[in-house]
Amino acid sequence: MKNHLRQVVLMVFLMGILSGFDNVVSRTEIPSLFVHHQIKGEQVLIDCIVTGISFRESDHSKEKIGKIVVWIDGKKNTEVNAAAFIIKGFSPGSHRVKLEVVNLNNVSYGITKEFMVNIPR
Repeated sequence: MKNHLRQVVLMVFLMGILSGFDNVVSRTEIPSLFVHHQIKGEQVLIDCIVTGISFRESDHSKEKIGKIVVWIDGKKNTEVNAAAFIIKGFSPGSHRVKLEVVNLNNVSYGITKEFMVNIPR
């Protein structure tokens, strides 16, 4: 049984080598955005995980450099160059927040997240 398992593992490994691992794609090559937010009074704390894009202009290890444009209720609010930030000054009630990842020339990477926040009275 152990010998059979070894042969299967060896065959899979050899098939991977012979195929050149053409189908293996690094997670950093496919940009994605995960957002967690927390409401504190009239502030919203936002923490993002962005893969495949750097917010540092001096970071040459990644080809894609960008920033996040923050939209509130359909109006552009601010631009941020960090994955964690705070949006202040919300009025009481429900608000639609949209985060859009763009390059330094404001061209969208096509990565957006939208969510609702409800600020208590």
